[in-house]
Amino acid sequence: MVDQVVIEVKAGDGGNGSASLRREKFVPKGGPDGGDGGRGGSVYLVADPSENTLLPYTFKKRYVAESGGHGRSQKRHGKAGADLFLPVPVGTVVYDDETGELLADLSTPGQKVLVARGGRGGLGNTHFATSTYQTPRFAEKGEPGEERRLRLELKLLADVSLVGLPNAGKSTLLSAISSARPKIGNYPFTTLEPVLGVVQVPGSEKSFVVADIPGLVEGAHEGTGLGDEFLRHIERTRVLLFVVDGSSQDGVDPLDAIRILREELRYYDPKLLERPSLVAFNKIDLPEAQQRWESFKKEVETLGYEALPVSGASREGLRELIYKLSQMLENAPPIGTFAPQEEQAVIRLGSIDHRWYQIRRKGKRTWEVHGPTIERIAVMTDITNPEAVNRLEREMDRMGITKDLENAGIEPGHVVRIGGVEIEWGPSLDKDQNK
Repeated sequence: MVDQVVIEVKAGDGGNGSASLRREKFVPKGGPDGGDGGRGGSVYLVADPSENTLLPYTFKKRYVAESGGHGRSQKRHGKAGADLFLPVPVGTVVYDDETGELLADLSTPGQKVLVARGGRGGLGNTHFATSTYQTPRFAEKGEPGEERRLRLELKLLADVSLVGLPNAGKSTLLSAISSARPKIGNYPFTTLEPVLGVVQVPGSEKSFVVADIPGLVEGAHEGTGLGDEFLRHIERTRVLLFVVDGSSQDGVDPLDAIRILREELRYYDPKLLERPSLVAFNKIDLPEAQQRWESFKKEVETLGYEALPVSGASREGLRELIYKLSQMLENAPPIGTFAPQEEQAVIRLGSIDHRWYQIRRKGKRTWEVHGPTIERIAVMTDITNPEAVNRLEREMDRMGITKDLENAGIEPGHVVRIGGVEIEWGPSLDKDQNK
C-alpha cells in the first residue's frame, strides 16, 4: 500500500476572446463580432470506494485539465474545457505541499473537492464597444488555470485498530475473526502495510472493519521502524485493541508491551489514549500465557484496561472478543474528520476586497503591483496590442494605482510588474492622457 504521494495539478487555461470585426456585403467596416473564449477545465479529487491505494499517483506526477477553446468571429464562443476528476481512496487527506495547509479530508464515498480552478475565458471585443468607441480591435486573453502542488495522505478508515509489537500475533488474530488474509510469519515485521478485514458479529447482521497496523517498536513516533507512517492510520480508529503476546515468545513481558504501546501513542498524539480501548491477551493456548494470565489481568486493570484471553491460532475467546468490540463500537463517539465533508474549494483570499492592491518598489527602476483583480486583468491583457494595453492603463487609473505609483515616485522609463506582465512606464501611462 502506498499511503503518501506528492502530485502537481494544473487546471485548464481559459480560451482567448476573439477580436473580430463583422464583414458584410457593401459594409467595409462592420461592428465587433468576436466571441468569448471557453472556460478552462477544473481539477477535482473524488473519494472512490473502489480505490484502496495511492499507488497510481507514484507513476504519474502531473495532471492537467483541458483548456477552453478560443472565441471566433460571428460571436461564436469557445468550447469549455472538460473538468478532470482524479479518484482517490476514501480516507485521503489533501494538503498544499508548499504551505502545509490542510485543504480537504475526503472521508465519505463520492465526496469531491476542487483543488485547481479552471481559468475564465477571455471576453471577445463585443464587450468593449461603446457609443464613442464602436470598433475595438482587442479582446481578452484567457485566464491561466490554477496550478498547485498537493500532498495526498491516506489515513485508513476503520472501526477497530489492532495495535501491538512485532510478532504479537495480530495478523493471525485478524485472519481468525475476519475474511482478511494477511501475510503471516513467525518473525518480526511480517506485516509491512495496514490490512483491513470485515468482522461479522455472530448471530446478527452487524459487522465492523478491523485494521491490522504493522507492529510498533520503541521510537515509532520518531519514525523508527516506519512507525510514524503506521501511526497515521490509527488516527481514524474509533476503538483500539491492544494485542500482546501472552507467552512472551517475543522476549517482551506483556505489561512492558502495554507500556511501550501507550508511550508511542502518547508521543504521537495524546488524544489517542482517550479512545475506548481493550486488551487482547493473545496466545492463551500456550502454557506460558496461561501461567501469566491471572496476574496480567489484575495488573492491566489497575491501568484502566479490560483484558480478554484469546488465541488467534486455536480461536479461543474470539466470540467473546467480537461481542465486546461490537458493544464498545455502539457507545464509541465518532471520529471527527480533518475538514468539512461537503465540496470545498482551495483556500483563497477569502474576505479580502478584490479591489485591494499593494505597491512595492524593487530596486531603483522596478515596481511591483500585487492584487487579485489587477493581476487577473494584467495576465488576460495582450500586451502586444496597444488598444489592450490602453485598457489595462484605464483600469489602473480607475482603481487608483496610477495615482499611487506617481505619489510613490515612479518615473518614465521605470518598469511595472503586475503578476507575470511587465510594462514600461512612460507618457502613455500618464493619467492626464487617458482622460
